[in-house]
Amino acid sequence: MIKRQKLIGIVASVLLAGIGTSLLVAYVRGAEHRAVKSEQSQAVLVVTGSIAKGTRAEDLAGRVKLEQVPSRLAADGAVTSLTAIAGRVSVVDLVPGDQVVQHRFLTAAESVKASAAPGMLQVTVAIDAVRALGGRVRAGDSVGVLATFDDPETTRLFLQKVAVTDVRNSAGAPVPVSIEGTAPTGTLLVTLAVDAPSVERLIFSAEQGRLWLAWEPKEAAETGTKVQTRAGVNL
Repeated sequence: MIKRQKLIGIVASVLLAGIGTSLLVAYVRGAEHRAVKSEQSQAVLVVTGSIAKGTRAEDLAGRVKLEQVPSRLAADGAVTSLTAIAGRVSVVDLVPGDQVVQHRFLTAAESVKASAAPGMLQVTVAIDAVRALGGRVRAGDSVGVLATFDDPETTRLFLQKVAVTDVRNSAGAPVPVSIEGTAPTGTLLVTLAVDAPSVERLIFSAEQGRLWLAWEPKEAAETGTKVQTRAGVNL
């Protein structure tokens, strides 16, 4: 009989403890819900599908959605519409749950400039459009840089696989990355990313001679070049 009473007491204690725990959990959840409900919230675009670096804002439809988040959790620069970043591309990989913020999206030209290799110098040179791929050089291109001098008469491909990070017209306005339509004419302001020794050679050539750009894919061979003279060309 005593054992039975002890058993009943133990069971009752366990049940009471369980009920107490359930009531405590319910209270905590209710408090959290009341706190969230009373907190101010705001709408932000949130990523729902993986977005690779370089993706255009116009291609994000179906991979983002508008959600309400507590104001204290909204990121600086968070946007509510894709129109706020229209014409831009992502400069980082985005994963589900990330908020869409403006500083993670730049124009194509800005993203190329921002992605120049660490330690590289960026310098702008003025080049006639004819000598800059007929006016079709664009940010993101890989080019070879040639210099021609009159005294003595020489030409040399002296820099290879140089990254173009920005192209502007003579008034300083950005040249669209798209090469559709009529190419710009006149003088182009072309920004190149080069190392420290190369920037000296580049500026000297621009000051004392004439620069030409040649489109140069990454797989182009870099051997066989040499200083060309009138005699060498006539061989």
